[in-house]
Amino acid sequence: MLDEYAAKRAVELIERELPPGFSPRVAVIYGTGLGQAAREIGETCSLSYSDIPGFPHTTVKGHAGRLVAGRLRGVDILAWLGRFHLYEGYSPAEVCLGVRVSALLGARTLIATNAAGSLNPLHNSGELLAITDHVNLTGKSPLVGPNVDAWGPRFPDMSRVYSARLLALAGEEAMRLRLRLERGVYAGVHGPQLETPAETRMLRMMGADAVGMSTVMEVIAARHMGLEVLGLSCLVNQNLPDCMAEVTIDEVIAAAEKAGEKLSTLVAAVVKRL
Repeated sequence: MLDEYAAKRAVELIERELPPGFSPRVAVIYGTGLGQAAREIGETCSLSYSDIPGFPHTTVKGHAGRLVAGRLRGVDILAWLGRFHLYEGYSPAEVCLGVRVSALLGARTLIATNAAGSLNPLHNSGELLAITDHVNLTGKSPLVGPNVDAWGPRFPDMSRVYSARLLALAGEEAMRLRLRLERGVYAGVHGPQLETPAETRMLRMMGADAVGMSTVMEVIAARHMGLEVLGLSCLVNQNLPDCMAEVTIDEVIAAAEKAGEKLSTLVAAVVKRL
């Protein structure tokens, strides 16, 4: 169910904390282990999620749970350091609350980052992937319940979730920076358990190139509110069904932190051109 009241309460508190004249154009969500990728942001104010009324608490290692408002390459942005997940027991509306708040504060672009497992054997761990499309396998939608017409239409189109313009821009900047940037489809699953070999094989047969437990709820909400979306994954491990290797959350965080420098550089370059 869309929680209009919770979003408005959060916006009122955040607006009181923002410096005069601050006008965010871009919101960036930093996923598991990727908080350090926001270090280039010139911070003007910072709030713990626990200080924002109605906000859930992050319960997952690798998520700082802070909102940083600042400037990145001359652009006012909102940086969400950590996100909420369905597997934590939160509703789709709670998972998307940061996106709703960002749009109500004026952001028109969402850059959603995550740590994901690679399903494509041609994509290496430690590289970045630009999401071209997704498959929502969570069984959930953030649009269930009465629609808030002021936010968006009852039946929003999802034929172009990820902006072709932003994908092209990210590709140009990656080439200029000599960063390898794969392109592919992201499968969003509920979690928190990782995939079995049979599930991995199924996902690959469905056309997915990466798999993770986030992002799809957020980008659906973003498109509902008319935001332009860029999705970027840090590929933290390879899911090869015929030779599956065990993976721990500590290994995921370590791999994401290692790739975080590449992500930070690319996000800053993209934001500068917006």
